[in-house]
Amino acid sequence: MSDIKIMALGGVRENGKNLYIAEVNDAIFVLDAGLKYPENEQLGVDVVIPNLDYLIDNKDRVQGVFLTHGHADAIGALPYLIASMNVPVFGSELTIELAKLMVKNNTAVKKFNNFHVVDSETEIEFGDAVVSFFKTTHSIPESLGIVVGTKEGNIVYTGDFKFDQAARDAYHTDFARLTEIGREGVLALLADSANATSTEQVASESEVGVEIDQVIGDAQGRVIVAAVSSNLARIQQVFDAAANYGRRVVLTGFDVENIVRTAIRLKKLHIADERIMVKPKEMSKFEDHELVILETGRMGEPINSLQKMAIGRHRFIQIKDGDLVYIVTTPSIAKEAVVARVENMIYKAGGSVKLITQNLRVSGHANGRDLQLMLNLMKPKYLFPIQGEYRDLAAHANMAEETGMPAENIYIMKRGDIMHLSDQGFLHEGAIPAGDVMIDGNAIGDVGNIVLRDRKVLSEDGIFIVAMTVNKKERKIVSRAKINTRGFVYVKKSRDILRESADLVNTTVENYLAEDGFDWGELKGQVRDEISKFLFDQTKRRPAILPVIMEVR
Repeated sequence: MSDIKIMALGGVRENGKNLYIAEVNDAIFVLDAGLKYPENEQLGVDVVIPNLDYLIDNKDRVQGVFLTHGHADAIGALPYLIASMNVPVFGSELTIELAKLMVKNNTAVKKFNNFHVVDSETEIEFGDAVVSFFKTTHSIPESLGIVVGTKEGNIVYTGDFKFDQAARDAYHTDFARLTEIGREGVLALLADSANATSTEQVASESEVGVEIDQVIGDAQGRVIVAAVSSNLARIQQVFDAAANYGRRVVLTGFDVENIVRTAIRLKKLHIADERIMVKPKEMSKFEDHELVILETGRMGEPINSLQKMAIGRHRFIQIKDGDLVYIVTTPSIAKEAVVARVENMIYKAGGSVKLITQNLRVSGHANGRDLQLMLNLMKPKYLFPIQGEYRDLAAHANMAEETGMPAENIYIMKRGDIMHLSDQGFLHEGAIPAGDVMIDGNAIGDVGNIVLRDRKVLSEDGIFIVAMTVNKKERKIVSRAKINTRGFVYVKKSRDILRESADLVNTTVENYLAEDGFDWGELKGQVRDEISKFLFDQTKRRPAILPVIMEVR
């Protein structure tokens, strides 16, 4: 019997950050290497990636990284992974080109070139396992599912997928291949659960294309389309509609221009005449009704950029009377309040807003009924719901039970869980490190809970700085306390509090210097404690207190 383990470093009980591990004997197969964007409380953090320590510690056993598609939740952590190990990376042609862009933007690994293009016909032998692929439908062309074939049966990872009978060729699911994989015997199915809570029929891409065409065709002025930069299906529909009505498309972001030009070069995005694309500085040559502005924002997040447009802080665009802002992405639950605020700002600036979700249910992920169809095609012995919050994973489990799968054969993992195959099924055997690693600028992992807590305090109650100078030898104050604050109180209206704070610091230090012992940490601690109590009594706030006590010799 093969020694098989399944683990998740990310992508379970959360959205994004997909990274799954299939171990067959001594071989490790890495399935996707994604990131996620920070939650609201992760102040200042750029992106979040999985903890990669287990893979780094076992890099000699890693056979390769297998990518399902070119979105950041599948390829975003790749530069950080290959920075620590030179392992082959496999994916479809477009996925590999987008992965190369991701790697090229990271100076530490920009010379890495161990990439390999695969397709649905590819089979790769790795001793005790054979890796193959199958076509799936997602919002980007050439999405693939992955099959790790073992003596005990196939381990199948769907990646992000949905079923759309009207999908174009580059997006089409190979149902015959799914059936064939099911006949071969599926030991474990790791399946996308992001839309499992819904059983509503998702609009087909042809229906979405008609809707976008009508909205752009009916608009009288400029149309500002907010989309995700890597959603090439949506971008294709915007270009098609613009061409139908004689409009030019303005690309406002570096990310989207790179992705669009890469997709055009690979013939994954079809544009009859590249002159349809104009640069922002060329907009003045055209009338408003001749323009579609495609805004994807930094890292593919357009909502923040719309806010900048509404308040006049965007580099190129300011919303004005007659503009239609058309949001063709489905904002996450965490962004709903932000979207509502941005809508209000757009109307104040003279524009109007339309969301594609007002008329259509749009998603790149399978609903509950599609998940049941996948289960019936694959007929897996064991199911691992992945990619989604706990409620999504639980809904997927319920859908599986409706198809007749025993509850004991369904495993809702936590990050880091080691699921080891035995005669009784997969058993939980401990855990590996699997926390969040936060990327802030060029720093990797040095932003932790303590740093985030301090940032939260600074953002809510500000900072209170106390500066003074003492003579340790003569045990006296040389320069009495001076107070400076930022984000705590309005100084001109709070002079009494600041003066009393300074007096309290002077008294505290004098009392400490009158004692026998001396320790800088202890002195600063006493100042911090006394000031904290006083300020809370006076203001009911707890600013970050920074005592700066200098020594004169």
